[in-house]
Amino acid sequence: MILAMIPFETAHQKFTEFLKKRGRASATMLAYSKDISQLLDFSSKKGKSLVHEIAKEDIDDFLNDLKSANYTAKSISRKINSTRTFFKFLVDEKVIKFDPARLVEHPKFTPKAPRILSKLEYRALRDTVKNDPRTAAILEVFLQTGIRISELANLKMTDVVIQNEGMGKMLVLKREIPLNRPVQEALKSYLAIKPKTKSKSFFVTKSGKPLLVRNIRATIDRYFKKTGIEHATVNDFRHTFIVQHLKEGASLLYISKIIGHKRISTTEKYLEYATSEGEKIEKMELGEL
Repeated sequence: MILAMIPFETAHQKFTEFLKKRGRASATMLAYSKDISQLLDFSSKKGKSLVHEIAKEDIDDFLNDLKSANYTAKSISRKINSTRTFFKFLVDEKVIKFDPARLVEHPKFTPKAPRILSKLEYRALRDTVKNDPRTAAILEVFLQTGIRISELANLKMTDVVIQNEGMGKMLVLKREIPLNRPVQEALKSYLAIKPKTKSKSFFVTKSGKPLLVRNIRATIDRYFKKTGIEHATVNDFRHTFIVQHLKEGASLLYISKIIGHKRISTTEKYLEYATSEGEKIEKMELGEL
């Protein structure tokens, strides 16, 4: 039974609006949008133009095409997640009755272990950026809050509360994240040299324009190279935050809420990296990381 005759473009647009309303991170929205565009483009070449025309066989053909193009199992698995979310949305909106992606299976692959920065590495990084207040503040926010790069780029002045005494706080997609003394001091140093601007963004360029994700990534990568830290990315600060706080004894539920994981099982996966058999975990003072 067909509930609605919806063209690809309309369905794609409605799906994007749905993701915005759900408060998904901009990077997630972009990835989902590109994945669905790729699927719909592939289906168009098969002579289809309405979403109810897509069957499981079409999705399987799409995935096989990705394999032939040497996409990794991890990339294909992500596209399956996007596809499942898309068709579940269409079912929930009563655009289609049956979900063609429901029985699509993920390829088997072994997830790559997260890169955890050592104390020596992040201390060296702090020392390298100390004469650059903006980057020092960005680094401290990453280390002390574990937020995503897209979340940091979208921070507004009204999202950050700095206290003279005690914990400050940062509001990120309805998550209230505590700010300890080290990060608050770093933010104060940055605000002291922040250019005057009409922009509401917290982090801005020297000309007062919002600092974009690509600007942040390029800056951090430059300092990684300058410090001699290899095989590291911005997202590794997030991994490091989670693992170090698990080492400190923070609860899985607390970390899951702070970090913005939708499922506590996602946070649980980091437990194996927070402990090593026969190895004593070094307790770190709050605020050191």
